Amino acid sequence: MGFVVNKRGFLAPLPPLVLALLFVQRFTVVVSALNYTNHRQVSGMRLERIQRHLDKINKPPVMTIESPDGDIIDCVHKRKQPALDHPLLKNHKIQREPPEMPRVKALKEDDELRSERTKKSNEAEGVRGSWQMWHRNGTRCPQGTVPIRRSTVHDVLRAKSLFDFGKKQQRSISLARHMDAPDVVSGNGHEHAIAYTGSSQEVYGARATINVWGPTIQGVNEFSLSQIWILSGSFDGSDLNSIEAGWQVSPELYGDSRPRLFTYWTSDSYQATGCYNLLCAGFVQTHSRIAIGAAISPVSSYTGNQYDISILIWKDPKLGNWWMSFGDNTLVGYWPAELFTHLAEHATMVEWGGEVVNSRANGQHTSTQMGSGHFAEDGFGKASYFRNLEIVDSDNSLSSARSISTLTENTNCYNIQSSYSNEWGTHFYYGGPGNNPRCP
Repeated sequence: MGFVVNKRGFLAPLPPLVLALLFVQRFTVVVSALNYTNHRQVSGMRLERIQRHLDKINKPPVMTIESPDGDIIDCVHKRKQPALDHPLLKNHKIQREPPEMPRVKALKEDDELRSERTKKSNEAEGVRGSWQMWHRNGTRCPQGTVPIRRSTVHDVLRAKSLFDFGKKQQRSISLARHMDAPDVVSGNGHEHAIAYTGSSQEVYGARATINVWGPTIQGVNEFSLSQIWILSGSFDGSDLNSIEAGWQVSPELYGDSRPRLFTYWTSDSYQATGCYNLLCAGFVQTHSRIAIGAAISPVSSYTGNQYDISILIWKDPKLGNWWMSFGDNTLVGYWPAELFTHLAEHATMVEWGGEVVNSRANGQHTSTQMGSGHFAEDGFGKASYFRNLEIVDSDNSLSSARSISTLTENTNCYNIQSSYSNEWGTHFYYGGPGNNPRCP
């Protein structure tokens, strides 16, 4: 069987006459990303390998929704989703009983007062919650299904290889405690502006509200993200467990420059296990209105309205799965405990903040922006922020993350400034433009 890649990035069977004319072994596939086009020679054999992989992760939909940004959202029956293909989840039954939400470690009256103060402060300053672009036409996935962003041949071809598709490179580990790690000193590494907890405590989750922007990305192989990391294991070994969620701009992964809700997990320091979103088996989605990997809209503007998203990740005290909620406690899904080694028990560190890829083109620092592209000292409406940083304790209670440290590799390129207030609790501004006169 021969295939051709159509303009939407999907394989379609070739008509017999065309197939005969294309008996040659190789042909050209157009790969679109951002506002330019690359031409790559791709063998028919490779295309068929890619299609077999796509058939595994693009499950047959009950219904399909076309987003205004061009995404195809497939409504897949929840028992047919990719997660359950994982060998460790062969006998896994999707958790039906909602997990016990973490309780706020404060007097109820204090919590209500703080929430009211935060609400009034947000309204006064023009802060609003962001949602997802595919909702704009009003169509929803039916109950019993989960929305999954469909992957295309073009998506895979933008990756270095089929194995690398949907995966972070090993050097992208955020090593807050190892300043001499290759990730930090590498000439082709990842750079961070993060806040983090100590490594001696047992942590069972974390929450934060994250300001959403649309940073400029210099190259298709670079990205800019803002996320929460839940970590356990060895930072300098091969057994690091990590659960991650936030927003990301990645031309290589998504083919555009829109900020998107994303998740990630690994149980072996990003070597072979785990992936972004639902691009491999693992994360079990339970909600019918949140599409992981879909574009977030609207986004913040300089000196204009500010938009943010709230993310909570915590370990269910009964069944041990790591759940994620988005926005106003909307349960998106969970990472089953079976996926992990160290995180099967608890986390030892939480990190919040930004990360970019710096490919140092032509010996210069990348101009890929972190956050809003402005430094922390520019403050509200100009710099990006994380607010209301909280930790989940062993008794499933939330408390403000008071004892945090901060890290940036090069403050002339990206920086971070933390603070505390009654309305925003522990919070910080962070980010920067990358390449500038102080960051050549």
